[in-house]
Amino acid sequence: MLAYRDGDAPAFETLYRRYRGRLYRYLVHQCGNPATAEELYQDIWLKVVNARQGYEVAAKFSTWLFRIAHNRLMDHFRSHARASLVAYELDEDDDPIDPPAAESGQPERMLERKAMAQALVDGMAALPAPQRETFVLAQEGDMTLEEIANATGVSRETAKSRLRYALNKLRQRLRDLK
Repeated sequence: MLAYRDGDAPAFETLYRRYRGRLYRYLVHQCGNPATAEELYQDIWLKVVNARQGYEVAAKFSTWLFRIAHNRLMDHFRSHARASLVAYELDEDDDPIDPPAAESGQPERMLERKAMAQALVDGMAALPAPQRETFVLAQEGDMTLEEIANATGVSRETAKSRLRYALNKLRQRLRDLK
């Protein structure tokens, strides 16, 4: 970001390639609507471009980016008077997660993987919004507890508790599947 701030346009392309997938998945998981996620996604990158001249290093770029995303999501939910996040809905033909190819072509293994992926998506949708956000930032954003706390405006201990509760709930859901 410092190189981009100093006029190196290809540096922005590098940042965009590095964070585009993580940021988009975070937004989809948080708002549950791909069209809304796409709109927010564009807004966030526009904010990054517009903040170019005044950018100062206060944290890692990913923390700064996801803080912008968190704030934009909060603004979106406030403006739409949403009390809670909408569950991520899938069409019957959609795979909730693009799992790696099965080690063998056995239909039983493929069905088992699909059921586990669906259980994970359902489990994430059932998490309270703060726990889901913390989990997604840790997984998709590859952020530490300190970075998550900074991005969401909570203490490290609160972020740690939210992540622990989210992981326990998701593990339990996957155990119940067996």
